[in-house]
Amino acid sequence: MTDTSVTLSDAAAKRIAAIVGAEAGKSALRVSVEGGGCSGFSYKFDLADSAADDDIIVEKNDAKVLIDSLSLVYMAGSEIDFVDNLLGQSFQIKNPNAVASCGCGTSFSI
Repeated sequence: MTDTSVTLSDAAAKRIAAIVGAEAGKSALRVSVEGGGCSGFSYKFDLADSAADDDIIVEKNDAKVLIDSLSLVYMAGSEIDFVDNLLGQSFQIKNPNAVASCGCGTSFSI
Protein backbone atom coordinates (compact mmCIF):
# COMPACT_ATOMS: atom_id res chain seq x y z
CA MET A 1 0.00 0.00 0.00
CA THR A 2 1.35 3.43 -0.92
CA ASP A 3 1.75 6.01 1.82
CA THR A 4 -0.33 8.98 0.70
CA SER A 5 0.37 11.04 3.79
CA VAL A 6 2.47 14.19 3.78
CA THR A 7 4.02 15.40 7.02
CA LEU A 8 5.45 18.67 8.32
CA SER A 9 8.66 19.00 10.28
CA ASP A 10 8.56 21.12 13.44
CA ALA A 11 10.65 23.80 11.68
CA ALA A 12 8.26 23.91 8.71
CA ALA A 13 5.18 24.11 10.93
CA LYS A 14 6.68 26.99 12.91
CA ARG A 15 7.64 28.93 9.76
CA ILE A 16 4.30 28.32 8.01
CA ALA A 17 2.39 29.52 11.08
CA ALA A 18 4.52 32.69 11.17
CA ILE A 19 4.11 33.44 7.45
CA VAL A 20 0.36 32.77 7.34
CA GLY A 21 -0.18 34.69 10.58
CA ALA A 22 1.45 37.78 9.06
CA GLU A 23 -0.80 37.77 5.96
CA ALA A 24 -4.31 39.14 6.49
CA GLY A 25 -7.03 36.91 5.07
CA LYS A 26 -4.77 33.92 4.47
CA SER A 27 -5.21 30.70 6.41
CA ALA A 28 -2.83 28.14 4.86
CA LEU A 29 0.16 27.43 2.67
CA ARG A 30 -0.73 25.72 -0.62
CA VAL A 31 1.88 23.34 -2.03
CA SER A 32 1.43 22.03 -5.55
CA VAL A 33 3.40 20.17 -8.20
CA GLU A 34 3.71 21.59 -11.71
CA GLY A 35 5.36 20.40 -14.87
CA GLY A 36 8.65 22.16 -15.58
CA GLY A 37 11.84 22.92 -13.77
CA CYS A 38 15.25 21.54 -14.65
CA SER A 39 14.31 18.01 -13.52
CA GLY A 40 10.78 17.67 -14.95
CA PHE A 41 8.49 18.74 -12.08
CA SER A 42 8.66 21.66 -9.68
CA TYR A 43 7.05 22.60 -6.39
CA LYS A 44 4.97 25.74 -6.13
CA PHE A 45 4.21 27.51 -2.84
CA ASP A 46 1.32 29.99 -2.44
CA LEU A 47 -0.71 31.41 0.41
CA ALA A 48 -4.38 30.44 0.36
CA ASP A 49 -7.48 31.73 2.06
CA SER A 50 -9.51 28.49 1.89
CA ALA A 51 -9.34 24.86 0.85
CA ALA A 52 -10.71 23.56 -2.45
CA ASP A 53 -12.98 20.51 -2.60
CA ASP A 54 -10.17 18.15 -3.67
CA ASP A 55 -7.54 19.40 -1.20
CA ILE A 56 -6.08 17.33 1.56
CA ILE A 57 -5.22 19.31 4.66
CA VAL A 58 -2.01 18.68 6.58
CA GLU A 59 -1.96 20.29 10.02
CA LYS A 60 0.65 20.50 12.74
CA ASN A 61 0.47 22.85 15.71
CA ASP A 62 -0.79 26.17 14.26
CA ALA A 63 0.25 25.42 10.66
CA LYS A 64 -2.01 24.29 7.84
CA VAL A 65 -0.90 23.08 4.39
CA LEU A 66 -3.25 22.44 1.47
CA ILE A 67 -2.33 19.95 -1.28
CA ASP A 68 -4.59 19.22 -4.25
CA SER A 69 -5.32 15.57 -5.07
CA LEU A 70 -3.28 15.60 -8.31
CA SER A 71 -0.17 16.99 -6.57
CA LEU A 72 -0.61 14.45 -3.78
CA VAL A 73 0.04 11.66 -6.31
CA TYR A 74 3.59 13.03 -6.75
CA MET A 75 4.13 13.98 -3.10
CA ALA A 76 2.87 10.85 -1.31
CA GLY A 77 5.03 9.99 1.68
CA SER A 78 6.91 13.30 1.59
CA GLU A 79 7.98 15.53 4.45
CA ILE A 80 7.89 19.31 4.12
CA ASP A 81 10.81 20.86 5.98
CA PHE A 82 12.14 24.39 6.48
CA VAL A 83 15.90 24.86 6.30
CA ASP A 84 17.81 27.90 7.52
CA ASN A 85 21.54 27.63 6.76
CA LEU A 86 24.42 29.52 5.16
CA LEU A 87 22.83 29.11 1.72
CA GLY A 88 19.63 30.82 2.87
CA GLN A 89 16.16 29.96 4.07
CA SER A 90 13.81 27.71 2.11
CA PHE A 91 11.12 25.09 2.29
CA GLN A 92 12.40 21.71 1.15
CA ILE A 93 10.35 18.66 0.34
CA LYS A 94 11.91 15.32 1.17
CA ASN A 95 10.17 13.23 -1.47
CA PRO A 96 10.79 9.44 -1.44
CA ASN A 97 9.27 9.21 -4.96
CA ALA A 98 11.84 11.51 -6.57
CA VAL A 99 14.62 9.68 -8.40
CA ALA A 100 16.49 12.87 -9.28
CA SER A 101 16.39 16.49 -8.22
CA CYS A 102 18.14 19.70 -9.12
CA GLY A 103 20.80 21.29 -6.97
CA CYS A 104 18.47 23.92 -5.53
CA GLY A 105 15.89 21.29 -4.49
CA THR A 106 12.90 22.95 -6.15
CA SER A 107 12.49 20.52 -9.04
CA PHE A 108 12.52 16.73 -9.29
CA SER A 109 11.78 13.77 -11.53
CA ILE A 110 9.94 10.51 -10.90
